[in-house]
Amino acid sequence: MTLLNGLLVLLHFVGAAIIVGTRVCTIKRSTVSPDQFHASLLSLVTGLLLVAIHEMGDVNHVKIAVKLLVALAVAAAAFVGQRRTGRGEPVSTGLAHAVGGLALINMAVATLW
Repeated sequence: MTLLNGLLVLLHFVGAAIIVGTRVCTIKRSTVSPDQFHASLLSLVTGLLLVAIHEMGDVNHVKIAVKLLVALAVAAAAFVGQRRTGRGEPVSTGLAHAVGGLALINMAVATLW
């Protein structure tokens, strides 16, 4: 079980790193890539699996709820942004920053709460 937990945590971090890293690489132009959307889904699914594994122990349900809401907001913003990018439509700077910024907020909630 420890190996599974470690693997899920690693994948969770990789998803967050892809979201933020892609945003940093595309900071000059407002765009959201499909990679960010897929990485947001990776983080969301692995986070839910981690909660399921740890549910037998002591879990801070309020923290999990906040992280889940922020993760859903990241996935929704990334979905809208990657759809606009795929169609050749402009992506607003606010939407592009929301994807990376909300991912950073979620990482801050995970580590500082």
